[in-house]
Amino acid sequence: MDSSTYAERMLSDARARAEQTSDGRLPVPDMADWDIFPFEGDFRVKELVGPLLLEPPRRGEPDGDDCGSCKPERDRLIWEDENWLLSRDSASGLPAVVILEPRSHYDLSDLPQELAQEKGPMIMRVERALLALGGISRVHVNRWGDGGEHLHWWFIARPAGMPQLMGSFSSLWMDVLPPRPEQEWQDTMARVAAAMGEGD
Repeated sequence: MDSSTYAERMLSDARARAEQTSDGRLPVPDMADWDIFPFEGDFRVKELVGPLLLEPPRRGEPDGDDCGSCKPERDRLIWEDENWLLSRDSASGLPAVVILEPRSHYDLSDLPQELAQEKGPMIMRVERALLALGGISRVHVNRWGDGGEHLHWWFIARPAGMPQLMGSFSSLWMDVLPPRPEQEWQDTMARVAAAMGEGD
């Protein structure tokens, strides 16, 4: 089944289910009742719109043209080696949020074998650097490829003792919680960089 057929079929199935609701929308999923769901109150699921004939290009498409990751902002870069870059995200209310990218412009589907073999150990290394901050229960590793073509993983550190911030909603809490002071954030990033350097 090609992608357009899949999208059309999904919309058809979704609309059939939506007819069961009074406003013609899909029902709010059970996750809205989970303890870790960051919002409360009345919600409506957005209406699904028809598939596009052509999706908008991601940053860096095609072939690395205009790719910000290929020319990283030096003030956000906290650690690098010959193949990998680790950058800080904007200050968050969470303990730490960093982004790992290959230095060269690749997506996951065309990552060379050499980098593919380094990927697992590098992900482990970043997680260990974040855990070394102390007071971290979990490090969530996420890869979303819709925003930019250049391969990148998000590492989101969840503080210990805060199960409400568990799981996939940690990325929402990242944007909801008030950010920590910038200097405190930079100090934390310096500690992450030092822990990454210990593996050199």
